[in-house]
Amino acid sequence: MSSIAQVKDGQFVESASQSSLGKAKGADGSGMDKDAFLQLLVAQMKYQDPLEPTSNTEYVSQYAQFSQVEQMQNMAGSMTLQRASSLVGQEVLIETTGSSGTEFSVQGRVDYVTYENNKAYLSIDGALYSMDDVKNVVDQTYLRASEWGTAFSEKVGMLPKLEDLSMENAEVIEALAREYESMSEYERSFVTNEATARMKYSVERLFEIREMQSAQEAVTPIDV
Repeated sequence: MSSIAQVKDGQFVESASQSSLGKAKGADGSGMDKDAFLQLLVAQMKYQDPLEPTSNTEYVSQYAQFSQVEQMQNMAGSMTLQRASSLVGQEVLIETTGSSGTEFSVQGRVDYVTYENNKAYLSIDGALYSMDDVKNVVDQTYLRASEWGTAFSEKVGMLPKLEDLSMENAEVIEALAREYESMSEYERSFVTNEATARMKYSVERLFEIREMQSAQEAVTPIDV
């Protein structure tokens, strides 16, 4: 598991991925595994008071307690890996802090999950991030509706002012009206109120323009 550091102004620049991985590995390194416990146990036996040695029963009790803690840690790690696997194909938001204190945010689709030392790492756009740095999981339906609502609002915002509308804008306005009608109520909720009102007034204004043109054509004398 490796990454390439970027260089800017002659100095290495830590990426969000490197920061996330560094924090996760640092957290693992601070933990106490079975080997560390056994080393402490050997040191305790080596330097114990020979006049008052620790009983075998106490050693067994200490090891049993450690085994219980280890089992709980393994169970927690297994649950974390299961949760991480369920994120494959989902859109997630990663938030992490670099060594300089700079906050990074990365949003993207989880392509796959990899495991190392009971830690889960998510692959997003070719980079790996710690499962611990997942801030939000974005529902696909929400994401599509949000993007559609934003794009629709922007298209409505490009329409001319009401007083500047003409029949030249009829095709665009009618297309926007059809698109809005095709949306569900949930999808419409992501369209701004301003865009909804502007589209409605544009449709009404277009109807008025057509009515005025029809009235003018009706009173225009026909040349014989």
